[in-house]
Amino acid sequence: MINSKQRSYLRSMAHDLDPVAYIGKFGLTDNVIKQIDVCLEARELVKVKLQEGCDLKVKDVANDVAEALGAEFVQAIGHKFTLYRESKENKQIVLPR
Repeated sequence: MINSKQRSYLRSMAHDLDPVAYIGKFGLTDNVIKQIDVCLEARELVKVKLQEGCDLKVKDVANDVAEALGAEFVQAIGHKFTLYRESKENKQIVLPR
């Protein structure tokens, strides 16, 4: 569980990130979840975008993905959300205490 100071730090890091996965009209599929999982292991901090054809709510999808992958929900703005999960083999981000 991350605290508010760490969440703020991650938000600042996520500002310049481009989305690594897109969720379209077919919704949250297994392939999208696998893609996000691989990206979380490689980068630790990822941004995901819901396309215009997707009828799902951003925060609901973000919480579902975070729960499925053991990640932390960082933020949701518009049609994008950000997730964080500490990498087991490729640790890059050092969170403030």
